[in-house]
Amino acid sequence: MAAAGVRVGTLNLASGRNAGGRSVDAAGLAAALADVDVDVLAVQEIDVGQPRSHGLSQPAEVAAALGAVDWRFTPSVDGTPDPFRSWQPVDPPVLTGPDDAADGPRYGIALFSRRPVRRWSVHALGTGQARLPIRAPDPRTGRSRWWWFPDEPRLAVAAELEGCTVVGTHLSFAPYTAVRQLLRLRRWARELPGPVVLAGDLNLAGAVPARLTGATRLVSAPTYPGGNPRLQYDHLLALTPMTATDPQVRVLPVGDHRLVTVTVSTA
Repeated sequence: MAAAGVRVGTLNLASGRNAGGRSVDAAGLAAALADVDVDVLAVQEIDVGQPRSHGLSQPAEVAAALGAVDWRFTPSVDGTPDPFRSWQPVDPPVLTGPDDAADGPRYGIALFSRRPVRRWSVHALGTGQARLPIRAPDPRTGRSRWWWFPDEPRLAVAAELEGCTVVGTHLSFAPYTAVRQLLRLRRWARELPGPVVLAGDLNLAGAVPARLTGATRLVSAPTYPGGNPRLQYDHLLALTPMTATDPQVRVLPVGDHRLVTVTVSTA
């Protein structure tokens, strides 16, 4: 790994929603990310062709805003998320990138890199049976109400760089399912070239993910909810030994979690 290290981050984009709960357009997304300076960014809850987010390919817009030379989007849901039905996994998992058509509507996670990527890979982590109460607009009336949203299929995407591998993910909101997924991810990560950094919204608070995986917690600070954080759900974990410097947690104009970044090095 280069002496200067690699700046890694994670952000739950929440479909690009602002503080008012509305998804911003392409210009708003570019403005919100204009001063985000990272080499690799894991992003969760990102849309392609969704009506709620202006039909944008948000991965393409985020890549442009970050100056990413390569990126991959992996959808966990085909179609528009629907509170009336369980979601079916995209099986087998797929990776789309800058050379692929923006085929939507879809919803999932993405990983962006300003550095050349040697190899991309994706791994399915399974789906839980839980449902989560979420306040959202009724598609029939437009009025806000509580829904019992089903858990979605969960995935992990890995970018193998010169000197390290970064894995991005978004785990289940049901803690027992998230634990199972995290351990499954840890086994997969052992097959990847090290050192390995895990980045994402793990839906497990504080020191729990590091203890379960035997990893090093690179950033320790509350990240959720974004406006007044009380819990850390968004993590950067070293699954193999490395040095971390300049950890930061900051609020952005988009997303309902805070952006988490750190510089990692093996030197």
